[in-house]
Amino acid sequence: MESIKKISCLTLAITALYSSMTIAADVTDKDLLNDQKTPENVLTNGLGLEAQRYSNIDKLTAKNVKQLRPVWAFSLGGEKQRGQESQPMINDGVMYVTGSYSRVFAIDAKTGDEIWQYDARLPDGIMPCCDVVNRGVALYGDLVIFGTLDAKLVALDAKTGKVRWKKKVADYKAGYSITAAPIVVKGKVITGLSGGEFGIVGRVIAYDAKTGAKAWERPTVEGHMGYAWQDGKKVETGISGGAPGRTWPAELWKHGGAAPWLGGTYDPDTDLLYFGTGNPAPWNSYMRPGDNLFSSSRLGIDPDDGKIVWHFQTTPHDGWDYDGVNELISFNYQENGKTVKAAATADRNGFFYVLNRTNGEFIRGFPFVDKISWAKGLDKQGRPQFDPSNRPGDPSNAKQGKTVVAAPSFLGGKNWMPMAYSQKTGLFYVPSNEWQMDIWNEPTAYKKGAAYLGAGFTIKAINEDYIGVLRAIDPKTGKVVWDYKNYAPLWGGVLTTAGGLVFAGNPEGYLMAFDDKTGEVLYKFNTGSGIVGSPVTWTMDGEQYVSVLSGWGGAVPLWGGDVAKRVKHFNQGGMVWTFKLPKS
Repeated sequence: MESIKKISCLTLAITALYSSMTIAADVTDKDLLNDQKTPENVLTNGLGLEAQRYSNIDKLTAKNVKQLRPVWAFSLGGEKQRGQESQPMINDGVMYVTGSYSRVFAIDAKTGDEIWQYDARLPDGIMPCCDVVNRGVALYGDLVIFGTLDAKLVALDAKTGKVRWKKKVADYKAGYSITAAPIVVKGKVITGLSGGEFGIVGRVIAYDAKTGAKAWERPTVEGHMGYAWQDGKKVETGISGGAPGRTWPAELWKHGGAAPWLGGTYDPDTDLLYFGTGNPAPWNSYMRPGDNLFSSSRLGIDPDDGKIVWHFQTTPHDGWDYDGVNELISFNYQENGKTVKAAATADRNGFFYVLNRTNGEFIRGFPFVDKISWAKGLDKQGRPQFDPSNRPGDPSNAKQGKTVVAAPSFLGGKNWMPMAYSQKTGLFYVPSNEWQMDIWNEPTAYKKGAAYLGAGFTIKAINEDYIGVLRAIDPKTGKVVWDYKNYAPLWGGVLTTAGGLVFAGNPEGYLMAFDDKTGEVLYKFNTGSGIVGSPVTWTMDGEQYVSVLSGWGGAVPLWGGDVAKRVKHFNQGGMVWTFKLPKS
């Protein structure tokens, strides 16, 4: 009898424990499409599949943001404190974040208490190019899905953190990895791959989000075959670009890079995925004359079968590692009484582009940084007008080609850190950097799993008192409405709100809030380590919250030069900070 009573008490205790836990509801395709309209949740990377990073919550304003206070801080723990670039997701009071070294955490969004943690078992031979970062999860059904540094896609049970399915996406021993947050569209979880510096072949790959069954695969280097899986059978869906090596010499297209390493966005109006692609391999452009499609490009991709519907190449025959991978954000504007379906991107090459998102046609482009030396401008089709004197020299008859000073540096006028678009002001808020580089070419040859660059470089600051610049830009005119200069490079994402605020962090550790019209700094809070993550905002119990990851790292401190001297004393970390106004 006594044992029965003990069992009954234990059962009641377990029931009470589970009933007190916050358990998130399943996420549907409709939920994802409506993410920007549901302030209580953040279900997509970018606060909407279009990734505008705009919130319609207006409880926090220029008048009260000075009263913003931290309410909890969660440590990612351990010794794995390297480059926390994740964006938090929130579903029914549960927050999901990733940490460096392919870790995932579920956190009670009200208290900051850990619900569960998952650590990927990474092999010794991983080859991440630019730190051991992870930029976040995708949510679908009752799953939390993310990519790993050994190029796997893992689906976890949202309630327990247990593995529900796991797929090998590519061979990490060849240099492949995944650092981007996946995107879910029409029940498919879609990811790109990292590894362009190792001569991989870039790919965008889609899986059934619930089962992990592969749906389609689209290479992003011209000449490689795409595939779809129908009724379990592999079906060819055509060669990317229509012919092997059409814009590549000899066999170089077989290791052409063009990695879509940042992930994609989706526009329901056009029913297109938008992915950017990375640098052609190797960096030494004399080895691969031609445009080298589809490297350094933006692609419009059919989400049903992976077909490339259109492409726009920002840096043909890229010789500076400018990539074209930065996010393409959908937005509409009025011109001559008509609605223009546009999309905008701020490229590493220093130019800001506005495209027609239905067909990829160039609308306008303009510099968004102060110094561009590699090109004299853009022509009417948006193609760069190269300055031949600022292409690194041919090393074919020497150990090293001529060194040039190129601006921006290969880390770009803007790198991975996502910009935001305000539906309220019509402005883009762009985290940019002013730097240049000495760059030269060297002979090289492809070897599986080895760096495939054929170039050397040294990054230099252009100005003594700042590198980072947060700019508010009018996409219709190219006018910079305001800017904020930062001593260290900016490397984190931006958030803007209907309350008239712009949130961004800096390597010095501050989360800052700006007036969206004037750029006035209205709020600062030091988190103790550099911010290279992307802030989000949501509501709970009628109050507005703001969360951001803090943890210095990423590519900037890895590359040396006088830029590294500016950041060498910054401490690494791993914390999730959450803020709100006092109830009073």
